[in-house]
Amino acid sequence: MLAVLVLALALAPATRAAAPNAADLEAEIVCPVCKSTLDQSNAEVAQRMKAYIRQRIAEGASERQIKDELVDQFGPNVIAEPPKKGFDILAWALPVGAAAIGAAAVGAVAWTWSRRGRADAAASEREEPLEPEHERAVDDALGAFEDG
Repeated sequence: MLAVLVLALALAPATRAAAPNAADLEAEIVCPVCKSTLDQSNAEVAQRMKAYIRQRIAEGASERQIKDELVDQFGPNVIAEPPKKGFDILAWALPVGAAAIGAAAVGAVAWTWSRRGRADAAASEREEPLEPEHERAVDDALGAFEDG
C-alpha cells in the first residue's frame, strides 16, 4: 500500500500540465493597437495585456484559457496565428500544398534529367565506330595537339 502511495506521489507532478510560459504567450498574442506581438510592443495596452497574462499564469490558468479570455475581450485577431477551422484553414493549407507541389516538381525534373542522361549514354554506346581513315585523322590531330 505504501509503495502505491509513493508511486502516485512521484507520478503526480508528471501528469499535471506544465504552466504556460509568459514569454511564449506574448509571442503568440497581438497588440490590438499596434498590430505587433506583445513581445515586440511597448504600447500601454500591450503592457496591460502582459501583466494580465502573468497574473492569470500565477492563478493557475492554462494557455488555452488565457487565449480564450483575450479573444473574448479583444476579438479573434488578437491571436497571431490564423484559426485552424473553416475558411481560415487555407492560411495553413496553401503553404503546405505549395511546398508539396514544389517538391514534386523538383523530383520530376530530377527524374527527367537522370533518365535523359541514361538515354544519351545508351545512344552513344550504339554509335558505329569511325571508319579507319577518319580514326587515323583523329589520332593524328590528337597527336599534334599533345605534342604542341
